[in-house]
Amino acid sequence: MDRATRKEDVERAYELQAKAGLEGAARTTVLGIGLAVLGHYTWPTFRRQTLPFKGFLVSIFTVFGLVIGAENALLAHEAERRQTEGAIRKQARIELARRGLVPTETEIAKWKAEQVAAHQASAESSRP
Repeated sequence: MDRATRKEDVERAYELQAKAGLEGAARTTVLGIGLAVLGHYTWPTFRRQTLPFKGFLVSIFTVFGLVIGAENALLAHEAERRQTEGAIRKQARIELARRGLVPTETEIAKWKAEQVAAHQASAESSRP
């Protein structure tokens, strides 16, 4: 994987993680506020707590949702990338073996470069 591709992948992972983190934070903030309101109206001990303490509890829910949402999205993205990379490497090993070459890391990298060049050439030739 060259630097440009790696940088694009890192940027994509960051965007996915940020988006999922915000979604998770929003969901758990609503949950935290709902539980705080429910606790306020049903539990006298919670009702006596100060507003800053209740706000602190809601912020704990928010941070928890942010971290867990972002982490789950990143883990899912990494699993998808590993699966894709594994399939590409398997195809490279098979094709290199058909050519009579030992599928070393160098040969696999060369094969990937050939595939990218062939894909770009076919994309350019199909343009009007």
